[in-house]
Amino acid sequence: MEILNYKLQNMNITEFVNKFSEVFDDARDLNLTPDTYFKELPEYSSLATLSIISFADENFDVVISGKEIREADTLQDLYDLIQSKI
Repeated sequence: MEILNYKLQNMNITEFVNKFSEVFDDARDLNLTPDTYFKELPEYSSLATLSIISFADENFDVVISGKEIREADTLQDLYDLIQSKI
């Protein structure tokens, strides 16, 4: 867990956005930024919410809820949420 937390603590928002783009197949072709409203991505669905929960757990050993994801709007919001749990 310490290694994963170290990775996020030292990961800037640009690196986070790049890592997040791996969650969605088509997102790699999009120009994602911290201000991207991730729920407006073409592939976003309730299944995507589960993918984001899994993404946070597998990559950063952080548990986030569906409610927390619903309250987040942008990739910056997700980054800040995960950072707050370390």
